[in-house]
Amino acid sequence: MRTPPRFDRGHTDDLMTYLAASPSPYHAVANAAERLEKAGFRQVSETDAWDGSLGGKYVLRGGAIIAWYVPEGAEPHTPFRIVGAHTDSPNLRVKPRPDSGAHGWRQVAVEIYGGPLLNSWLDRDLGLAGRLSLRDGTSRLVNIDRPLLRVPQLAIHLDRSVSSEGLKLDKQRHLQPVWGLGNDVRDGDLIAFLEQELGLPAGEVTGWDLMTHSVEPPAYLGRDKELLAGPRMDNLLSVHAATAALAAVATSGDGPSYIPVLAAFDHEENGSQSDTGADGPLLGGVLERSVFSRGGSYEDRARAFAATICLSSDTGHAVHPNYAERHDPTHHPRADAGPLLKVNVNNRYATDGSGRAVFAAACEKSGVPFQTFVSNNSMPCGTTIGPITAARHGIQTVDIGVAILSMHSARELCGAKDPYLLANALAAFLEG
Repeated sequence: MRTPPRFDRGHTDDLMTYLAASPSPYHAVANAAERLEKAGFRQVSETDAWDGSLGGKYVLRGGAIIAWYVPEGAEPHTPFRIVGAHTDSPNLRVKPRPDSGAHGWRQVAVEIYGGPLLNSWLDRDLGLAGRLSLRDGTSRLVNIDRPLLRVPQLAIHLDRSVSSEGLKLDKQRHLQPVWGLGNDVRDGDLIAFLEQELGLPAGEVTGWDLMTHSVEPPAYLGRDKELLAGPRMDNLLSVHAATAALAAVATSGDGPSYIPVLAAFDHEENGSQSDTGADGPLLGGVLERSVFSRGGSYEDRARAFAATICLSSDTGHAVHPNYAERHDPTHHPRADAGPLLKVNVNNRYATDGSGRAVFAAACEKSGVPFQTFVSNNSMPCGTTIGPITAARHGIQTVDIGVAILSMHSARELCGAKDPYLLANALAAFLEG
C-alpha cells in the first residue's frame, strides 16, 4: 500500500469555492464544465454528429453532465470506468405562481423538493437561484446570492410546547418564506424582479426552475479547522471530487487502460426518473454513441459494457456522537478516516464482494484508507443512483461516499480531509 497522500487543503478550499458557486444543479454542471474546459475537454452537442476523435468531451443537459476521456490506443470495445454522482439537493423550490402573501407580508410560494430537514431552513437568510427560460428559446442562469427570503419560525411564546414536544411543521402552511411588506401582491412580481436583476426586458422570462439556498458561505470549523461546514455536500462533494479526478487523469500524460467517465445526474433526491436522472437514457446513450463514433458495432458495445465498472459516489452517515444507538454497533464510520464503502444486502446499495475488491484495489493504489457503512437493522436504509445504474445498464456498480453529519440539512458537516482522500481514490479507480 502506498503512503497515504499528504493532505492538500487546496482541494478543500476549491470545494468550498465550488459549493458557494453552485446553488442549483444548473450552476453545478456549468462550474464542473468550466473546470474540465481548463483540462482540455470540449463540449459536444447531442444534436450534432459525433466523431471518434481522442481526448476529453462532455455533454450538458439541464442539471446533468456526462464527461469522458478517450485515450490514445482506445478500441471501440474498450470498457469504461465511471464515477456516478448527483447534482441536486433537497430544498425549497418556487411554484408556478410564486407571488403570495397575507396580513401585510409579501411571500413566495414554494414546494418541498426531496426530503430536507425542514427545521434547518427556518430563520436562515436565503437567496434564490436556478434557470430562467426566455422567450427566444434560450436560458439564463440566475443567482441572487444575498439575503432575499426567510422562513420565520413561530416565537416560543406562541408555541410553549415546542421544546418539550418537538417542532411540528405543516409543509404547506409553515414553510412559505417572506420577502417583503405590503398588501398589493400581484402576479408576476417575483419574475419581474429577476428580469430587472439580470437586465432583461419585461416579459422576457416565460419559464423558470428556481430554488432557495442559504447564503451563508462554506467554512472551516473547529479548533484546528479540521471540519468543513457547508451546503449541498450531498452530493456536490462527490461531483467536485469526480471532476477533479477526471481532469487529473486526463492531464497526467499516462493513458488510462479504460475510458474514464464522470456521470453527474439531476433528480436523485426524488427518484431519478427524468431525462436528466440516472433512471433515464442519458448515460447509456452517451456511452453507446462513444462506441459507435469510434467505429464500433453492437458487439463492441456489449463487450465494453460487460467490462465496465461504476463507482456510485454519494455521501453517507458518519456516526453521530449524540445518537450512536441509531448506527450499526459494529460499523461506526468516522470523519477524516477515508471514504465509505456502502453495503446493503437488499440492494439499496449496489455493492457486492467483487465490487468491494475493486474499490479496495483503488484505495490501496492511492494509499487512501477506507471504511465500511451498513445500516442498523432496525433503521430503514436510504438508496442512491447505484442500484439504478446497475439495473438499467447491466454494469457492475459499487456504492461509496464520504461520511458526513446533518445529511439533508441546509448546512452539512464533514471532515476537511475526506474530500481530498475521496478524489485521490477516484483518480486511482479511473486510471484502472
